[in-house]
Amino acid sequence: MGPMFIGIGTVTNVVTVSLGAVIGRLLGDRIPERTSGTITDVLGLITLVLGVGSALTMSSQNLADAVGAGAPMLIVLGSLLFGAIVGSALRIEQRLEWGAAWLRQRFSGTGDAGTFVDAIVTPTLLFCIGPLTILGSLSDGLGRGADQLLVKAVLDGFAAIAFASTLGWGVLFSAIAVGLVQGSLTLAAFLLGDLFSMAQIDALTATGGVMLMALGVRLLKLKNIPVGDLLPALVFAPVLVALVAGLR
Repeated sequence: MGPMFIGIGTVTNVVTVSLGAVIGRLLGDRIPERTSGTITDVLGLITLVLGVGSALTMSSQNLADAVGAGAPMLIVLGSLLFGAIVGSALRIEQRLEWGAAWLRQRFSGTGDAGTFVDAIVTPTLLFCIGPLTILGSLSDGLGRGADQLLVKAVLDGFAAIAFASTLGWGVLFSAIAVGLVQGSLTLAAFLLGDLFSMAQIDALTATGGVMLMALGVRLLKLKNIPVGDLLPALVFAPVLVALVAGLR
């Protein structure tokens, strides 16, 4: 059975994140601080696992066939380095924090002002840079089904509960980012058809996986890596694949 309509995956994902944030916030005051900290650590560990699994996509046969056996690692590395340079120059991480801080001021009566920025930025990055975001949105837009986004919607809903219980109402705003990012990818795939080759998708997935690993390290409070500044890497990955493949 096909999807009810193209975009159903994103709509469902926005709803589950919103509901998860509300449920998590309502439960938050009933969860001891020690338990809340452990929940955040678990999210960090799971994010690391997801990131490692996605990063291993750089060894895919599709990517090796397109750019050569030795190039995938260099493409991912180059994407992240170029992305970091551009992202730092544009101060993406800082701008994300500024936007979250502005929202914190507007909603300062929520009682969780101290964690409001983290409550927006961290879940937004987690929900929007994973492989299911890219692959699921493209599949939905191409009319191949929204199964991947529906699975992601369930996972994100539970993650939103955990985040909101520890970080507060700011998690609710990450649902807006999910709608914008996944909706844009779905619409682009619908209007333009197959945007990327399988090799380019694998490079995107691997690059996003490394970024998820960085986010996991951040959640575990091992190092505050500015993951937002790495976001341009997701643009460079398919471009570098096309350039290297064209030179072969």
